[in-house]
Amino acid sequence: MSHDHDDRPQLTAAQAEAALKPPPGRNGGDLVVETLQGLGATTVFGLPGQHALGMFDALRRSSLSYVGLRVENNAGFAADAYGRITGEVAPLLLSTGPGALTSLAALQEAAAASAPVLAVSSQIPTPGLGGGRHGYLHELRDQKASFRDIVKSVHTVRTASQIPSAIAAAWESALTAPHGPVWVEIPQDVLLAETVLPVVSALDATPRELYPRPELTLVAAHLLSNAERPVIIAGGGVVRSDASGKLRALAEKINAPVVTTFGGKGAFPWEHPLSLRSWLEDRHTTDFLESADVLLVVGSGLGELSSNYHTFAPRGRVIQIEADAGKLESNHPALGIHSDAREALADLLDAVEPREDDTAPERVRALLERVHARIAEQDLTLEQQVLASVREALPDTSPSFWDMTILAYWAWSAFDARRPNTMHSAQGAGGLGYAFPAAIGAAAADPTKPVLAVSGDGGAMYSIAELATVRQYGLPVTWLIVDDGGYGILREYMTGAFGEATATELSRPDFVALAESFGVPAVRTTPETLAADLGKALAAPGPAVVVLPALLKMFEPTHL
Repeated sequence: MSHDHDDRPQLTAAQAEAALKPPPGRNGGDLVVETLQGLGATTVFGLPGQHALGMFDALRRSSLSYVGLRVENNAGFAADAYGRITGEVAPLLLSTGPGALTSLAALQEAAAASAPVLAVSSQIPTPGLGGGRHGYLHELRDQKASFRDIVKSVHTVRTASQIPSAIAAAWESALTAPHGPVWVEIPQDVLLAETVLPVVSALDATPRELYPRPELTLVAAHLLSNAERPVIIAGGGVVRSDASGKLRALAEKINAPVVTTFGGKGAFPWEHPLSLRSWLEDRHTTDFLESADVLLVVGSGLGELSSNYHTFAPRGRVIQIEADAGKLESNHPALGIHSDAREALADLLDAVEPREDDTAPERVRALLERVHARIAEQDLTLEQQVLASVREALPDTSPSFWDMTILAYWAWSAFDARRPNTMHSAQGAGGLGYAFPAAIGAAAADPTKPVLAVSGDGGAMYSIAELATVRQYGLPVTWLIVDDGGYGILREYMTGAFGEATATELSRPDFVALAESFGVPAVRTTPETLAADLGKALAAPGPAVVVLPALLKMFEPTHL
């Protein structure tokens, strides 16, 4: 049996000579950073700790750019955003025990949002592995067990020679559709031990492509070509696979209205005649989707938010394209196509017959009028004014990151993202404190564009420490804090459910004075001056904080 060696990694003459004479003074940490560099990493996020010092010392000898945050969970959010914005793996360097565990909520968000984060954590020294109680600092009986339910794959290293292979395997796992976070842990003694292994140079961790099965594409194309009322739901998978162009071409070819999920914001042009926008928490939209005779769901699992809190019950045939096999038909029976969204849409576009339908734009227009009439019946002028001011101030190409706050809940439905992959929130896992550290990750990915973070005062308190980070690195992040004196959305939920709220009212600092104490320019604004103040902050170099004292309300739900 012959083997083809052409696709094996090859060394240059200089690399071959270097391999035979590795430089002195290297340790396991050097193997970590050399592997990351060899795989194409340029920026790493993290926070040092005692067991991880070998890894951080090696950063000095590398060309990697390091962004250090003040809390591990925030470092995880920054890596998550870097992965979303670039589509590349975001390395996250962490220490053992408390340092590792503090990143759990961020890794849950990365998993829910399919962000390719590669967490490399230290571990207690090798003799302590295996679950015995040795009394090492930071010791856990089985550290990786805490992560196994969250990440795509876990990799424990026990010797220096295992480091490149473990990191390459994790890298490939993170980038295989669906993208997601992965976990590598390396004992302290392995990171610190001197090594004479050659410098890591020839690595390949190319993920395998996930293509649709052709017989399923054929059936889906037949259903869509012959549908009377086809509709498309576009989710985050469309954005992640850079498939918005294919989506638009398919929608126009078969004249199918398109609604984008909150994770799929920007996947379809907001002002397009076939755009249903993102009003998924609206019964008129739910009715419209239920009336489709063929519903194409691309890159969405039709979870709680995308199904109007599981009140959506489709009456027609459902076709679901999804890279995450666990989401296929998890909520509704469908023709399930396990595939990357871009590949599946490309094949469908070739296979469908053009479908004439002059009524589709008019049906879309009529639906949006009903949605807007419902909102207009409620006294919500302030909320719409604030959201319009943010849209006016934010450059079209600038990314925005939204915390779990009332203005973000409005933005999910009503904000025109204008470009794919520019609007992100923590709606995957739903944890507080995402927006500001995530914006730091996006600014690190591209410091030439201003980035916007939007938080409430409650969520802002999770991330105050990172004001030091934006100041230290001079990153162009503008942080809009909507201050309503507490956990606003929880206040609404509790008042609605129980008649009054408990544990939602918060004492908080003077955010302007606090930001200025970090050396970050800050301004207190009003709804009337928000657009100008926010625009000015975004246009200025470096970080800024804009504080808007305002009590915003949510529009009435339709799922109750």
